Amino acid sequence: MPRLPALLRCSASLRLQLLAVGALGNAVPGRMDKVCDMKYKMMDSPLGKIELSGCEQGLHGIKLHGRKGADTDPMEAPPPPELLCGPEDVAEPLMQCAAWLDAYFHKPALLTELPLPSLHHPVFQQDSFTRQVLWKLLKVVKFGEMISYQQLAALAGNPKAARAVGGAMRNNPVPILIPCHRVICSSGAVGNYSGGLGVKEWLLAHEGSLVEGPSRGGGSRLARSWRGALGGTTSSQPAGRN
Repeated sequence: MPRLPALLRCSASLRLQLLAVGALGNAVPGRMDKVCDMKYKMMDSPLGKIELSGCEQGLHGIKLHGRKGADTDPMEAPPPPELLCGPEDVAEPLMQCAAWLDAYFHKPALLTELPLPSLHHPVFQQDSFTRQVLWKLLKVVKFGEMISYQQLAALAGNPKAARAVGGAMRNNPVPILIPCHRVICSSGAVGNYSGGLGVKEWLLAHEGSLVEGPSRGGGSRLARSWRGALGGTTSSQPAGRN
């Protein structure tokens, strides 16, 4: 059995390793000697206040501070949002994201002309199923389209991982930009949303995906089941996608 001093040395070494691992969580991938210089920006939106966070290398997060009621008409959105006062040296990815969100809420036709901000949240720097799911969702499911959890799992390479897709949606650090609100249940029910059911239904209605107001009995009826993202089919498997 090791003597007490050896155990103490081992314990101290373990503490140092744990501290090092914790520090890596805040470091810029590829530049482990430097921590991200985080910037923040607040903006108004039809959903209330939205907080953007990021560094010069990319966007880290989009946080919805307000909640939209499920019975609010998306056509009653206020005028284009005013970007609230902030430091003059706001990181470029935050400015790009603010412009993108402004277009999303008020001039969706311009979205294809606007650059997406680079993403620098740790989840996008790791090779994981969550990152694969989020990237597929961003690239495949466009404005006004929907996809089921099972179908998105298949697109990400694991058709049996629908539950894991749900976890990926909960861990999406940049909602709306990466449209987890477009992921619904195979039954047609809207499903869960980290920002609240009312917000998810508002976003789908804003994109023209609902034919009726929200159903209080457990979801809304969908106008175009899996339009575009599934090649016009209602099959449980994705059509025409790699």
